[in-house]
Amino acid sequence: MKSIGLDAFRMSISWPRILPNGKLSGGVNKEGIAFYNDVFNELLANGIAPFVTLFHWDPPQALEDEYGGFLSPKIVDDFKDFAEICFNEFGDRVKNWITLNEPFTFANGGYDGGIVGNLAPGRCSPWANCQHGNSATEPYVVAHHLLLCHSEASNLYKQKYQPIQKGQIGVTLVSHWFVPYSTSILDVNAAQRALDFMYGWFMHPLVYGQYPTIMRQILGKRLPEFSDDQAAGLKGSFDFLGLNYYTGIYAAHLPNYIDIGRVNVSSTTDNMARLSPDINGELIGEPTGLPSFYVYPRGLLDLLNYTKERYNNPNIYITENGIADPSSGNFTEDTEDLKRINFHNRHLRAVREAIAHGVNVKGYFAWSFLDNFEWDNGYTVRFGFCHVDY
Repeated sequence: MKSIGLDAFRMSISWPRILPNGKLSGGVNKEGIAFYNDVFNELLANGIAPFVTLFHWDPPQALEDEYGGFLSPKIVDDFKDFAEICFNEFGDRVKNWITLNEPFTFANGGYDGGIVGNLAPGRCSPWANCQHGNSATEPYVVAHHLLLCHSEASNLYKQKYQPIQKGQIGVTLVSHWFVPYSTSILDVNAAQRALDFMYGWFMHPLVYGQYPTIMRQILGKRLPEFSDDQAAGLKGSFDFLGLNYYTGIYAAHLPNYIDIGRVNVSSTTDNMARLSPDINGELIGEPTGLPSFYVYPRGLLDLLNYTKERYNNPNIYITENGIADPSSGNFTEDTEDLKRINFHNRHLRAVREAIAHGVNVKGYFAWSFLDNFEWDNGYTVRFGFCHVDY
């Protein structure tokens, strides 16, 4: 990383590596603490600032077994304890904290298997071929507890550790940019609904202390509510926003089937929008190694401008942006490199234009430094700047 010229590295701490039994009463793994101390010391010795994520989708199995993990409000206190250990052990050197990575992906993929595919713990409704779960309610319950985990950890840091350690704390959200399928008001509204059900679902509570109005109208009692104290704790509970962006997609209106009743209710279809990468066969952008991702730099510019206008122009770090190549195929490393160079060039130009518009972009992290195990895609795709021989 030093030879490449990187001045920052985004990484995660594994919760079960610090607390093997998930909670403080189960004991702290001193070897885990020592491991991360070595990593942070080595980064800093080479002039590289660590940006550290506390939760990147690996809840301890012990807490899944005991009370269902993020389905239970009990997770909030245990996450707060885990966060405090990290602030206490590493905060003298780590000055950039991220509480959660992509809570949307964890809630939707793990408890509905919708837009992002079926991720751990693999829960969804029986009609969607899961043994356990409820696609209509569990994603919203899990998301609610994720937001409360962020709020508790962030406010703990701000009140107890930030005055001494002088760091900053934020959260990383993911969003596509949704382009109306046509100029009709129905499609324009569908694109806004899709954005609110992916991005606003989390960003709105963090800025305004409540879920977007359209979500509350459509979901009714399926959407949990924040108490007054919880809402107050959420509002403004971040020093910066981490933003993960990969693709744009078209959104078209679907009839209001809420009124006529549905058998297969799902958080993925609650937005009443039909999502498509093309209009009459013309793709929104060039295909990539992931079937659902297309190259659409304009979407990053639009998302940044939207965040400035809708959410009070927060400090923003692009915490992920990148292009996947298939692990096998008819290409050379040269063509792979040129595609990646072109991708980042176009997206960095979009970031520069956003900055010219007054958006407070403070940094940009490419996904990813190395080829990696890419969740449910395993080793079938490559995102890395540096090639890994699988």
